[in-house]
Amino acid sequence: MLKSPLGQLCKGDGLECVQAMEPELRTAKKVAAVGDMTAFYLLKASIVPDLAIVDNKTKRMPVPDHVVKSLDHNSYKTIDVKNPAATLTSELIDLIRTTLKGDSRVKIIVEGEEDLATLPAILYAPLGSVVVYGQPNEGSVMVVVTPDKKRQIEELMKLMIVEE
Repeated sequence: MLKSPLGQLCKGDGLECVQAMEPELRTAKKVAAVGDMTAFYLLKASIVPDLAIVDNKTKRMPVPDHVVKSLDHNSYKTIDVKNPAATLTSELIDLIRTTLKGDSRVKIIVEGEEDLATLPAILYAPLGSVVVYGQPNEGSVMVVVTPDKKRQIEELMKLMIVEE
């Protein structure tokens, strides 16, 4: 179910996609980036996401040093969290919820995997926000947060197994 894009897929490299999405990104209530390369290309285009969720990897390989350095943007409060692969921990979900309600820019560094963080980012972002994530080997996906999109994500998350 999660293989198909949750929003508008932009095929191409990161910078091309950010430029194609720029009108929505510039007027969005908040911008959340899930993935190191996604956040990197947004910053490269001078769009500083309100929330960046990274794991210092791309396609399960370490990201280059220059990417890690550029993600160390001076406006971010950095928080580390553990989140195993194919999982959403309550700690990560709560951190995303709190960050998107607040006014600070936050970079969450996930020890494990951040892929599923897109779901709570969409669920808890204010209406009119944009969540951007990478679609491996295709491009970037831009999700405009609407009431319908929040309902869709809520239904998806209800299907997930909850472990205490």
